[in-house]
Amino acid sequence: MKAARVVVLAIALGAGGVAALLAGRSDKPPAVKPEPVAQLPTVDILVAKSDIPMGMALSPGDLQWQTWPASTASGNFIRKNERPNAIDNLAGQVVRAPFVAGEPIREVKLVNAKGSGFMAAILPSGMRAVSTQISPETGAGGFILPNDRVDVILTRRDRDADKTGGGEQQTSETILSNIRVLAIDQNIEEKGGQKVVVGKTATLELSSGQAETLALGQHMGSLSLALRSITDASGDTAKPDENAKARSSVNVVRFGISTTTTPR
Repeated sequence: MKAARVVVLAIALGAGGVAALLAGRSDKPPAVKPEPVAQLPTVDILVAKSDIPMGMALSPGDLQWQTWPASTASGNFIRKNERPNAIDNLAGQVVRAPFVAGEPIREVKLVNAKGSGFMAAILPSGMRAVSTQISPETGAGGFILPNDRVDVILTRRDRDADKTGGGEQQTSETILSNIRVLAIDQNIEEKGGQKVVVGKTATLELSSGQAETLALGQHMGSLSLALRSITDASGDTAKPDENAKARSSVNVVRFGISTTTTPR
């Protein structure tokens, strides 16, 4: 009898333990397998490792490969699978427009400067770099910096007033509008935080017709640069003044020059 009771008790305890184990497991939520994350296709493209200013010659240390979503990689980006030696091949090319760190490298903003100076390299096709003398009074007090846009104002003696006996009079007129400043003296890029330095020479980006107008103005009187608001400038894609060529011929007559110029 005693042995039978022991067996019954053992069976009861075992059943109770199994029931408790099953009850504990039933309280836990069933394990949910995480859904697989879709992997977007990527491609390695060439980007600027740090900020690269205008006029700088590229070195391999300025560039690096970076993973980029293939769906947003523009066709003019440089891809590693297509040009694995691009970092070495682009070394020595001159930057025509600044890059910020992480910006994809586009060859439209680069130019091969072999055999030419950096200023000739950064000039857009068909444009000229022409310098003019400035002072604190004629250069907006030294606040004009490279890549700013200005109007060129000519102040001259009014000869018509002299002929009529009205005494000496001065007239002013804007002869060029929305002109990009390439450099002030030898500074082609103003660094962040650098103090403004008043230069003596401003180099302007002009078309051939605008260059003629500026040359005439330098002989007829004094020139001043009027700084334009940054909202008036349209950056690297700004077009030269479309009326400059026509104004070049008009200004020849207006300035009282006997020669004529043919607009290009």
